[in-house]
Amino acid sequence: MLAYIILIMNATLVNNMVFHHILGICPYIGVSRKIDTATGMGMAVIFVLTVSSVFAYLIQTLLLNPLKMEYLQTLTFILVIAAFVQLVEMILKKHSQPLYRALGIYLPLITTNCAVLGTAILNIREGRNILQVIFYSFGASLGFAIALLIFAGIRERQALANIPRSLRGFAISLITAGILSMAFLGFAGLGR
Repeated sequence: MLAYIILIMNATLVNNMVFHHILGICPYIGVSRKIDTATGMGMAVIFVLTVSSVFAYLIQTLLLNPLKMEYLQTLTFILVIAAFVQLVEMILKKHSQPLYRALGIYLPLITTNCAVLGTAILNIREGRNILQVIFYSFGASLGFAIALLIFAGIRERQALANIPRSLRGFAISLITAGILSMAFLGFAGLGR
C-alpha cells in the first residue's frame, strides 16, 4: 500500500502535470481567475482524467495490443476522453448551471487537455498495471487540481493588488506560474 501512496504523492507533487510535464496549461491559465471556477474545473478533471485513464488502459491492453493495433492509441484515447467529458458536461448542465456557464468553453476543452491524454499515454509507456494506473491517474489529476486552485487563489489576490501597469493581466499571470513552477521543484527530492 505504501508504494501506491508514494505513486500518488509522486504524481501530485514531484511530477506534477502542470509544473513538471508542462501539460494542461490552457485550462490552467484560462480557468484560474476565480477559486469557484477552478474548483469546479479541478473536480471535473479529477473525474475525467482518472476514469478515462483506466478505460484507456483497459482498451489498450484488452483490445489494441492483442489485435496489434497500437497505432490507434491516440485516436482511441481521445474518443474515450471525449465520452467522459460529455458525461461531465451533461451532469453539470443539469445539476449546476452556474458552474456550467462559468466553465464555458473550457469544459469541452478538457477533451483536448493534453494533461488528460498525456497521463493515459504515460501510464502505457511506463508499463503500469491497473492498480498503478488508478493511483497514478488520481494523483496526476489531484496535482492538476491543486495547481489550479493555488494559482486561482493567487490570481484573486492579484486582482486586489497594486501591480505596475506593464505587468497587469497576462504578464503577471505568466510570471506567477513560473514562480509556482520553481516552488514545486522543491518537491523533487521526494521522488528519490
